[in-house]
Amino acid sequence: MISNGVKTLAQNKKAFFDFKILEKFQAGISLLGHEVKAIKTGRVSILSAYVMVKNGQVFLVNANIPPYQPKNTPKDYNPKRDRQLLLRKKEIKSLIGRKKELGLTLIPLKVYTIRGLVKIEIGLAKGKKKFDKREAIKKREAEMKIKRAMSNR
Repeated sequence: MISNGVKTLAQNKKAFFDFKILEKFQAGISLLGHEVKAIKTGRVSILSAYVMVKNGQVFLVNANIPPYQPKNTPKDYNPKRDRQLLLRKKEIKSLIGRKKELGLTLIPLKVYTIRGLVKIEIGLAKGKKKFDKREAIKKREAEMKIKRAMSNR
């Protein structure tokens, strides 16, 4: 999906089903050279990843970036290592303050490139209850029925 120079490389679609996204932030990621190449070829998974704040810094935890060239990768390379996210101090302070609220968490939503730079969109989210998820499924099915009925006319 390419629009306005933005190329989406990975998306966490399940996050929108499991969580209600309250606020979104754009951040850079501190990466190694071969990780950038791997991400730009689309070899990244953020499905089981989450964002954590440690010592006033923000980290992406459990994101899987497999090696670009497995035989040409350092022996001690860990594809699921913690990666620092690059945000402004003001944004980090805001995140720390908001995260202290009950039930709020930080999750990665998508990884994309802008003008050759790898960026990640993280969301401040609140978990949905089971009945909220059922409601979302019913709403989606109703919309699909309406679309089908309109296309058959």
